[in-house]
Amino acid sequence: MSGGYAADLARVHAAGFTALAEAAARELLARLPERSRVLDLGCGDGTTLALLAAAGHEVVGIDRSPAMIELARRRVPGGDFRVGSFADADLPGRLDAVVAIGEVLGYTFDERAADAATLDAVFARVRRALFPGGLLLFDLAGPGRAGPDGSSGWTEGDGWAVGYRAREQAGVLVREIATFTREEDGRWRRSDETHRLRLHEPADVLERLRRAGFSAHTLRGYDDVELPPGWTAFAAD
Repeated sequence: MSGGYAADLARVHAAGFTALAEAAARELLARLPERSRVLDLGCGDGTTLALLAAAGHEVVGIDRSPAMIELARRRVPGGDFRVGSFADADLPGRLDAVVAIGEVLGYTFDERAADAATLDAVFARVRRALFPGGLLLFDLAGPGRAGPDGSSGWTEGDGWAVGYRAREQAGVLVREIATFTREEDGRWRRSDETHRLRLHEPADVLERLRRAGFSAHTLRGYDDVELPPGWTAFAAD
């Protein structure tokens, strides 16, 4: 099971793109009761859960990328991590919170995610897994995420660089990513991935949450990190 965030991109993401996951952890720490049990759907390299575990919470992580799960297990040795898709992974019960940070529920690595009904099914399963009053915290890309004319960017770190181009077409965000990593002999290796995300209107997401039995509202971001236009965070309980 894969389709995205293979080894090179997973390592680069863990090295240079954890600010949002860290902010989400701070947001959660301000909301959770002590010794909560938290599930991260699309846990990535485990950044969010590492901060929660350090604060005494029990953590479970699921991610479609085996490379990400390997990194998460190293980062949080006491956590429970497994490879799986948010579309059908078995969710443990008796949870205080479920999170999905970084547009996770919009990714179409699992083709079922292209169907809006999959989002309804995920919300229903999460609702059943949560204690009454438990928290669902997540974010999704929506129309305008790539900007009116598309967008691009380039980031460099120690021994790596990554560039991307993004565009929107027919309700889908297409993000082309080129990752460069320096090998021991000094040569650079390139790997390419194309990520596709279904774009969701925030008002539609709120309505789907309410139909699933949640009380829900949007957030501008997590803690002190504000999301840009076209990217919306949601809190539901």
